Amino acid sequence: MIYVHSLGRAARYYSGRTAFAPGGTRLSFSELEDRVKGIAAALSAHGFNAGDRLALLLPNSPEYIELVYACSWLGVTAVPINTRLSQVEIDRILADATPHGLVRHSSLPTPTEPIPWQRVVDQDPLETRDELPPEVCYDPEAILALIYTSGTTGRPKGVMVTHANILTDIHNFSYWMRYTKGGIYLHAAPIFHIADFPAMFAASAVGASQFTIPKFNPQSFCETVERERVSHTVLVPTIINLLTQFRDAGKYDLSSLEVVAYGGSPMAPELIERTRKLLPYVKLVQVYGLSETGFLTGLQDHEHTQDRLLSCGRPSVGIDLQVADESGRQVEVGKPGELVARGANVMRGYWKNPEETELAFRNGSFRTGDIGYQDSQGYFYVLDRLKDMIVTGGENVYSGEVEAAIYEHPAVREAAVFGIPDPKWGELVMACVVPKPGMALTADELVAHCRQSLASYKIPRRVEFQDTDLPKSGSGKILKRVLRDCFWVHQTRAVS
Repeated sequence: MIYVHSLGRAARYYSGRTAFAPGGTRLSFSELEDRVKGIAAALSAHGFNAGDRLALLLPNSPEYIELVYACSWLGVTAVPINTRLSQVEIDRILADATPHGLVRHSSLPTPTEPIPWQRVVDQDPLETRDELPPEVCYDPEAILALIYTSGTTGRPKGVMVTHANILTDIHNFSYWMRYTKGGIYLHAAPIFHIADFPAMFAASAVGASQFTIPKFNPQSFCETVERERVSHTVLVPTIINLLTQFRDAGKYDLSSLEVVAYGGSPMAPELIERTRKLLPYVKLVQVYGLSETGFLTGLQDHEHTQDRLLSCGRPSVGIDLQVADESGRQVEVGKPGELVARGANVMRGYWKNPEETELAFRNGSFRTGDIGYQDSQGYFYVLDRLKDMIVTGGENVYSGEVEAAIYEHPAVREAAVFGIPDPKWGELVMACVVPKPGMALTADELVAHCRQSLASYKIPRRVEFQDTDLPKSGSGKILKRVLRDCFWVHQTRAVS
């Protein structure tokens, strides 16, 4: 379904406009559709049918977008894999998703999980075929993608994102981003993130061109914006911080930028001010959401007032976001509770995980795991995370997953992992560890141990050892808040 309302729509109404430029060769929407048809036909010939999975372990690239479009045509489920994961973590996802095929880049870790069909795209370019592919999939409930998010137990959870989910995200994206015909979108944030993944469909739906950079760095970002006259993009605050600190930024013409959306981690008022100075004509839009829900709220540019900089904004049409108490009842305005959401944007559930799916919903609403409140004008504020999730540089880190890796070290008796504030990354991963009696352990040894099974961004950046038990509740649970609060006591903003 989503193909018809995105690239299919663009090929119909904006056929001659530039879609993007793989390898410097500019393709119109009509030409891009021809390529996608050929790729879909090739995938079909390799045995891909509706409902099969195709894993994608790729940096941002035109080929990435073409493959996702081809999947949406066939009703095949794309499985975008975080390129920062270790080989062990990638294998876990592949074992859970059981894809029929994998398209990867040689610069990234090579999985060992057996996959029936594989293609290394930088060594063996995408194949296209002249024969017609099967009819375009038009099933709103078909699973378009499995967006993996680590579970607190360390088991990966695949969020089942349907065609209808992404169509709703298109409406929300366009509402906040104010896309215009002839606009130019830059995929600077990773496509495998839910913050950027819907953009390929939202951009083509209105005839906007798309460009990619494989991995963000300030210079390549500025060069691309200047060369392609980029008008829209989505960034995380960490990237924006790097951009504002790039000394040569002023040498580039960035005046084409119209809208920059941001989210995924805190953005301090001071960073907002620096962004305004660097990009005085840009409209800033803060977005809040999760892999399970897509975009939930947006704080638009004119709402970036001093009294609302701590807010994540208000929902768009079609999203019902409420604040609920422990029993699931809506609380009064101004009182904190868990944010719960319902609407066509909310996932179907977790892939092959009915237990976690059941826990994620209550009274028909998805439980975000975030604690916040709503003011009298309907603006939402996120205060803390119920699930002990850490957001560092726009990447989600679940403390339970890191703790599980730490506990595998034979010298560890107790461990607690939590986020501490950092001006560059938003949060850093910190571990408090109690060694076993009579056993020595250093921070360097623990970090080296974690590197064997965790992505680099999940590894503790700060480790402290204690010779006494960690503080616990009456039920025996470690009180992370007691350990964490001293680091956050002077912070005005905890999460985005």
